[in-house]
Amino acid sequence: MARDRRKRRKVCSFCVDKVEYVDYKDVSRLRRYLTERGKIIPRRISGNCARHQRQLTRSIKRARQMALLPYTVD
Repeated sequence: MARDRRKRRKVCSFCVDKVEYVDYKDVSRLRRYLTERGKIIPRRISGNCARHQRQLTRSIKRARQMALLPYTVD
């Protein structure tokens, strides 16, 4: 019987907060979408919409380039 249940679709946190553009300087927000090893969490797990997930990925990569976020964690 438990198989019949459907998991509820996660809601994009950026859409809820009405964020137009994901800023690479907002490191505290970007850290929530990284694993403990420094990998970017995929959309199906984070629950972001496609538009914001693309912006998020771009912002994380920019923050890494500017040395605001690490590429990997020791």
